[in-house]
Amino acid sequence: MGLELVIFIAAILFGIFLYWRESNGNGIYRFLNKIVNSKELQMASDSRKGFIYQQTFIPRLIFVVALFLIIAVAVQFFTPFEIFGSYNGISAFSSVIVGTIVGTYVANFVIKSSKVIEEQSDTLEDKFDSVVEKGKDLIEDFKNKDNKVVEDIKEDIKTEADPNKKSARERLKDKGLM
Repeated sequence: MGLELVIFIAAILFGIFLYWRESNGNGIYRFLNKIVNSKELQMASDSRKGFIYQQTFIPRLIFVVALFLIIAVAVQFFTPFEIFGSYNGISAFSSVIVGTIVGTYVANFVIKSSKVIEEQSDTLEDKFDSVVEKGKDLIEDFKNKDNKVVEDIKEDIKTEADPNKKSARERLKDKGLM
């Protein structure tokens, strides 16, 4: 179990590396596209799509599985290691594939979020400044409202303390209830 975890984490890092590398340039994909497709079907010259970069899940999964299948067959053929000969080999093979896919999505998230943060950084500062100003205005309103409430209470106390007014006991006696 420990070795599989190490393989999985290494595969995540490998997936991040693959995605980052393809986001910088897609020369191999562009070359294969020129070989396989006719002139009308070739990708646009400004397209940045690659084997993994800007692909949906299924093509990304197919490319990753094909890559690791070719590597696994080469390793099994040229070395004494039998990857497909035991449960541990197949488990490590699947861990590498899943880890690489997860790594590509982690890299996608990081790259997209960094682009959004760069685009929004100026507007975020403006929004933060406006929130601070609104907060200051709200605090001033609370201070002014508190002063008004205190003055209203003082006036109520003054009117209740009027000496000409009868007490509650006297009013009850007047009504005959006491």
